[in-house]
Amino acid sequence: MDSSPKPQYLEDQEAQTKTGGKRGGWITLPFIVATMLGLGLAVNGTTSNMLVYLLKEYHVDGVKAAQIANVVRGSLNLVPIAGAVLSDSYLGCFPVILAGAAINVLAFVLFTLTAALPVRKGSIKVGGAQGSVQYNVGAGAVVDPSGDGAPSKSLRFLNRAAMITTSDKSSISGDASAGAWRLCTVQQVEDLKAVVSVFPLWSSGILLFMSIGVMIGMIVLQALAMDRSVGPHFSIPAGSVGVSCRVSFILATLVLDRAIFPLWRRITGGTPPTPLQRVGIGHVLNVGALVAAALVERRRLAQPGVPMSVMWLLFPMGIAGVGEALHFPGNMAFYYQEFPKTLRSLATAMAPMLVALGFFSSTMFMDVVARVTMWLPENIDHGRLDNVYWTLAAVGTFNFAYFLACDRRYKYHNRTAM
Repeated sequence: MDSSPKPQYLEDQEAQTKTGGKRGGWITLPFIVATMLGLGLAVNGTTSNMLVYLLKEYHVDGVKAAQIANVVRGSLNLVPIAGAVLSDSYLGCFPVILAGAAINVLAFVLFTLTAALPVRKGSIKVGGAQGSVQYNVGAGAVVDPSGDGAPSKSLRFLNRAAMITTSDKSSISGDASAGAWRLCTVQQVEDLKAVVSVFPLWSSGILLFMSIGVMIGMIVLQALAMDRSVGPHFSIPAGSVGVSCRVSFILATLVLDRAIFPLWRRITGGTPPTPLQRVGIGHVLNVGALVAAALVERRRLAQPGVPMSVMWLLFPMGIAGVGEALHFPGNMAFYYQEFPKTLRSLATAMAPMLVALGFFSSTMFMDVVARVTMWLPENIDHGRLDNVYWTLAAVGTFNFAYFLACDRRYKYHNRTAM
């Protein structure tokens, strides 16, 4: 019989705070919704026309303009991770939302000046508000590993960070602040485990959003080379073609929530689709969107001198929007339910961070393709953009296989929310 003493772990101490009255809830919801809706319209309107703005006003080459626009989109989605850390660790949600909204207004003022003044300056954009909004992504409790002060057995090597040694006991009794730097609580260790365990599944989304970034940038260049007239007196702005993806996203979300998911529950006996099932279907639809984009571009190139209607682009963009209506909320729900409640803002920032890295990766992908192939010349009519889409479809297929492998190996922390 093993008589060796069991290791002692630093227990969690929850601070009990008392507030004078009820705060947040439905009272603040309309203000948050109005703020985020206004910011969303402004951001989408600006980024959709960024490429055309660079082409017409700054005379940037087409592919370079698409890369710059994707860097801007990536930056917009990367900064929320900083807002999430500030929200979870120091300031709370509402101060971060307020500060992010104020900086957004300043950014748009500066961006407007770049168009109004002859001096060409850069602009800044901070998305701190996005990482702090508590999205309603599903019912169920988030895992709380502090129930019995003992750490879980997964990733056991991390438990040493919370194990109390003789030197730790003396440092804690002598200087509490020094002990805080030397030791982690069990809750902190479990929080880190939650982040580490989802990393393989999270990484599978980078290539997914990389393909979306390439398609969004290239479709604007395609639209500029196509017939955008609707009737004798109106022409669709090239930068507005990407709006079809947003419209498809909204409509698909409504149909999924009101029709498809209820039908799914009736077929499966009341079991809703899991977040990762939604993500997986989104992967498949995204590959389908790339195939459709390749077929449309192939037909456009087969008719030189005959402008093809821009309406053909609505088909691949619509499929991409339906896929995004599945994989983006699915990712949000997955991180929100699997992360502990102390990291909820970080959980909501994980999906936007995927978008950021995807757009950054798309700029590198386009740069490599332009260097090693002749598929992306300055004039896409002389290139083979369809081959770019076929390549991305193949990459997306392998990435989907990687996602399935990660899904099978993943062990859920909170099955009750599935």
